[in-house]
Amino acid sequence: MLPEELPPLPALTRAEGELIDRYLEAADLLGRINPARHGDTYAALRAAQALARTAAALRDALALMHARGERELYGVTLAHALRVLDGERRTARVALPPDAVG
Repeated sequence: MLPEELPPLPALTRAEGELIDRYLEAADLLGRINPARHGDTYAALRAAQALARTAAALRDALALMHARGERELYGVTLAHALRVLDGERRTARVALPPDAVG
């Protein structure tokens, strides 16, 4: 059986695509660093080091958009792209997990 096809991404500029990619990359890294989740310090350290590079790439994508005259972030369109790329699951790892103490 073939896997379900993902819905198509909305039309994005190259800079918007880069913004979405770097944003999700940063969210993934923050999820790996999240101190409320189980993990080891070395993995968190490596993620933090990568986060610095990703933050610079995210900044560069936004600077390029601004320089090209793209002055507005179209939230509905960008949110749709984030959902297609599994952004809800990926950004959820940044939040605190449910309280296990009852």
